[in-house]
Amino acid sequence: MASRRGSGEWASGSPPDPAEVEVLIPTAGRVAELATTLAGLAAQDDPPFGVIVSDQSEEEVSRDPAVAAMLRVLDAQGRAVRVLRHLPRRGMAEHRHFLLDESTAPAVLFLDDDVWLEPGALARLHDALVSLRTGFVGMAVQGLSHLGDERPVEQRMFEPWTGPVLPETVRRDSDAFGRWPLHNAANLTHIAGRLRLVAGRWLPYKVAWVGGCVMFRREALVAAGGFGFWRDLPEEHAGEDVLAQWRVMEREGGAGIVPSGAVHLESPTTIPHRPVDAFDVASG
Repeated sequence: MASRRGSGEWASGSPPDPAEVEVLIPTAGRVAELATTLAGLAAQDDPPFGVIVSDQSEEEVSRDPAVAAMLRVLDAQGRAVRVLRHLPRRGMAEHRHFLLDESTAPAVLFLDDDVWLEPGALARLHDALVSLRTGFVGMAVQGLSHLGDERPVEQRMFEPWTGPVLPETVRRDSDAFGRWPLHNAANLTHIAGRLRLVAGRWLPYKVAWVGGCVMFRREALVAAGGFGFWRDLPEEHAGEDVLAQWRVMEREGGAGIVPSGAVHLESPTTIPHRPVDAFDVASG
């Protein structure tokens, strides 16, 4: 039986099931994108999950009618939902660390506010995390405007895990770093089309990192320090998600899974000035 309550139960008023996953969404200045992201979550049946949104917008996102409507839908479906104001801004690493501190579930999904998940994506991620017994799994976000843009050279780096997911050390000068173009455009969508996996099945593969949609075992991320390195970074930075994943990968491994049900909305970035990559400053 799915944990998502159908419309016949929306007025039940019963408390949510204990969350096996908390979806952590940092947001700033996006309402249409955030509403779309929340709509994707509202289409997920299992596992039981909660949602924490950390809002650094000038105008509170929960005042937007579309965002407010989707928050109400999730609440009616039996999902514990919190929207937290978190100001002033101190950079993305601090924003993510705040969300991690607010979470308590065994698994946490860091989901960017411009990513739509297809139905069943959350269940696949959670199944992979539990089955692989690794530190994290991720779905690389796909830009579907590139469906006609086949890139065979970038796809050559695709390498499935054929046994247990093992710890790896990735740095800018390592061979593993060269896997990063694999997540460009719609590369994984093209790879999935050739693999022809049975519906609901997934295949783990080796990554440099995964952007936009990553599920961690919470204890693994906390043990690796979370995003506590934010104190060593200037406010304007990028790559904080990369560094956190690298630290977890060194201890417990990490993987991407294909097919990816994560769709990038391809909106302009809200962080246009990013002079520092976190993994170059605090990679040790």
